[in-house]
Amino acid sequence: MSEQTTALVTGANKGIGYEIAAGLGTLGWSVGVGARNQEHRATAVAKLRAAGVDAFGVPLDVTDDASVADAAGLIGDRAGRLDVLVNNAGITGSAPQMPTTVGIETVRAAVETNVIGVIRVTNVMLPLLRRSPSPRIVNMSSSVGSLTLQTTPGAETGPIAVAYAPSKTFLNAVTVQYAKELRDTNILINAACPGFCATDLNGFRGVRSPEQGAAIAIRLATLPGDGPTGSFFDDAGEVPW
Repeated sequence: MSEQTTALVTGANKGIGYEIAAGLGTLGWSVGVGARNQEHRATAVAKLRAAGVDAFGVPLDVTDDASVADAAGLIGDRAGRLDVLVNNAGITGSAPQMPTTVGIETVRAAVETNVIGVIRVTNVMLPLLRRSPSPRIVNMSSSVGSLTLQTTPGAETGPIAVAYAPSKTFLNAVTVQYAKELRDTNILINAACPGFCATDLNGFRGVRSPEQGAAIAIRLATLPGDGPTGSFFDDAGEVPW
């Protein structure tokens, strides 16, 4: 079993996921770049390695059982364990997403990737995480999933998006359930909001850089043993549910 800390970041070939991988790599960690597209994955790995990061590619489609199982096998063979899992892969779904007119497939696709995909990957990776002395799980969420903010007059929660926003609310609830089940273990699991970052996900309309968005995930991935679990954070602190 490798003595080096090993992390897996899903959806790490670009944007916030790439910057999370880069940031964890600067700590001297070995970082798995999880991505579906072979060419984009290879490009990201090459760029990270050129920057001095011990990066390796992990073919991974979070919506496919066999792909996730193969990814766990690859990490197990390479490192023998997994120390940190960052569930970053996600989609917004096609627009518009007005509740009264949205296509059901748009909602289904968002939940399949943003929620079920996280459950699928987490459960398959848990045996490897349990071998770590300090396992951490970070679920990349969004403040648009906060019911408190969504119902606060004047709060900035973006456009109406009946697929994307509730999928993040669902993810937040899932994070809490994992924390409750794992409360007697050394696994810490939290949700992170990166803020409105300029990425492919929003057509580069964001006001923060992907590197800025990655900072909260890196902080939660490196929590001490007495750190929080089952909570929701952004750079400013706790985000209301």
